[in-house]
Amino acid sequence: MAKKTIVKMPGDGIGKVVLDETIRVLEAAGFDANYVEGDIGWEFWCNEGNPLPERTLKLIEEHKIGLFGAITSKPKDAAFEELAPALKEKGLVYSSPIVGLRQHFGLDICLRPCRSYKGNPLNFIRRGPNNTIEEPEVDVAIFRQNTEGLYGGVEWSNPPDQVYEALMTHPKFVKNFGETPQEELSVSTRIFTKKATERILRAAFVHAKKYEYKSVTVCEKPNVIRETSGMMYKMAQQIQKADYPEIELWNTNIDAQMMWLTKNPENYGVIVAGNMFGDIVSDGFAGLIGGLGFACSAQFNPDTGIGVFEPTHGSAPKYADYETSIVNPIAMIESACMMLDFIDENEIAAKIRKSVAEVIAEGKVKTYDMMKMTGRADVVEKGAASTQEMADAVIAKL
Repeated sequence: MAKKTIVKMPGDGIGKVVLDETIRVLEAAGFDANYVEGDIGWEFWCNEGNPLPERTLKLIEEHKIGLFGAITSKPKDAAFEELAPALKEKGLVYSSPIVGLRQHFGLDICLRPCRSYKGNPLNFIRRGPNNTIEEPEVDVAIFRQNTEGLYGGVEWSNPPDQVYEALMTHPKFVKNFGETPQEELSVSTRIFTKKATERILRAAFVHAKKYEYKSVTVCEKPNVIRETSGMMYKMAQQIQKADYPEIELWNTNIDAQMMWLTKNPENYGVIVAGNMFGDIVSDGFAGLIGGLGFACSAQFNPDTGIGVFEPTHGSAPKYADYETSIVNPIAMIESACMMLDFIDENEIAAKIRKSVAEVIAEGKVKTYDMMKMTGRADVVEKGAASTQEMADAVIAKL
């Protein structure tokens, strides 16, 4: 079998170190691949005016699979200020390259699993009966629609006349905003299509059936956002009734879900949501399993076979310049395991996950977050494992 070529995209900040350590783990586990580097991130925005160069898109189109580290994003004005002087007169506007990547390749299905590891000192605990302490097992798979909704990028400040006139046809806009000067308005849209909504719902039900989860929960806000959230829940009801009657369909509002996730997280199996609410609820559940150092994700298009795999944490630029890297690489390692699953290298993925679980259960090697330290340059001197030492520990268990 020909070796796979993986497009590695370090991105910004700590992205490079967690990606490099993860590739070491992959190689030690027996995954033999070629790696080509794709340019993405803040450096390319500042120097080229494009954080997602066309050459990177061509690499992914050719090789299909990407491993991505982390990205830096800044508000519009701050991004403009950091542009190279020669580019400032070209009318360039920064937009997130990872969002651009999703939209360009139609990576509309995002999976963010949140599973607790036994022995992780950061696992969620709660008070039980008779003043006991309980540590519920969390095993939730969150499906987030990745290309539409509030992150679809259809927005304006001082909307053009045709947009303003269209908005003025809605009676509630006239009542609430009709007296607001046009130049004082900023508008962001929340667009759901039936095609993409059905794809993410079916992906959630397929996953629930394959891995024997008892329920699929639609986590939206249909009592207020009636058209978009309402459409998603109605379609979920139709799909469940027609094709998955053995799987329970639950419906939660995003605000209530954020309360309930610390009350009974073990009750939830598969959760499906639009872009913004999926982002929120996945971070909430990630907090129950140890935080963003343990939060992995996959985004893919099943029609094209293109997938990009990344930790959900940011670039943490304040840590990037430390002489010894202190960040937890497990989220990146787990994201690589999702990549292995995607390309049917399941045995290697299982072997790596087992090694990670053994390191955590043993409790001898812990990064600063697992030791509940503040992320400072001296945490390694105080007993915390460096990024490399955590990767070394996983490799030793292999």
